[in-house]
Amino acid sequence: MGEEPDSLILRYLRQIDGKVDRIDERLNDLTARVSSLEEQMSGLRSDIVRLDHRLDRFDARLQRIEKRLDLIEA
Repeated sequence: MGEEPDSLILRYLRQIDGKVDRIDERLNDLTARVSSLEEQMSGLRSDIVRLDHRLDRFDARLQRIEKRLDLIEA
């Protein structure tokens, strides 16, 4: 009688331990996936910044061309 509750408790503890291990594996997987997404977002941000600078240069060049052709007031 004294051994049955112990074995029942041990059985539940082993089940809990197995579930915690699976949760830990999934958490590690999710952490890696989030890190990958952060890296991708960082790359997209730098691409957007580069495009922004490039558009600014095109805008400046277009304004100079319009001024030379007297299409806008100086």
